Amino acid sequence: MKILVVDDEPDVIEVVRLCFNLRWPEAEVLAAATGEEALAAVESQSPDLVLLDIMLPGMDGFEVCQEVRRFSDVPIIMLTARDAEVERVRGLEMGADDYITKPFSHLELLARSRAVLRRYQNQPPAVGEMFEAGNLQVDYASRRVIVGGKPVKLTPIEYGLLYHLTRNAGRVLPHRTLLAKVWGREYENELDYLKVYVRRLRHKLEEDPGAEVCIESERGVGYRLVPANSQS
Repeated sequence: MKILVVDDEPDVIEVVRLCFNLRWPEAEVLAAATGEEALAAVESQSPDLVLLDIMLPGMDGFEVCQEVRRFSDVPIIMLTARDAEVERVRGLEMGADDYITKPFSHLELLARSRAVLRRYQNQPPAVGEMFEAGNLQVDYASRRVIVGGKPVKLTPIEYGLLYHLTRNAGRVLPHRTLLAKVWGREYENELDYLKVYVRRLRHKLEEDPGAEVCIESERGVGYRLVPANSQS
């Protein structure tokens, strides 16, 4: 297990290293002080988890996250000294899986890390079936997603959302149900996560002008997958 910590403060890196050494001794903690070092480490070291500070010299954490998502689905937890909602949402929109506000406790860091890793390890089951509706095809066995005849790359979270929406096509899945199934029960009240990732998934499914399916919102209730021309 490799954990990459990206922070320009040596004290923060040392605290994280000590936390994992004491509580999770099998984890190897790697360090990077800049965005450029972080990108190189993700490519060369293939970490299992990235703890990424927002405030970095030069390329900031948001830019690093966006660049990483061009070639890797590694879980990313953003570290931020600011608890503003706009910062949290921006991090999720860039592709982050979670965030922790500094200063954080050792227990919170470990709990968030374990939750994100568990989410990636417990992906929806691969079953020998295919979902087809309009120009959308989902091959559950290979986890391949095709829109308009072209493959679409989804992150594990995006695929998890699509899996549950297609498995329940036409039916509204409540917000809490989707959060529990995709993120875990400890995230049932984190509606920001769901809103951001539904928006990301919509963009990928509906960017084709001929999109024939869409994710419809039932205000205050949840989401459902429906034919595009059925939207009210």
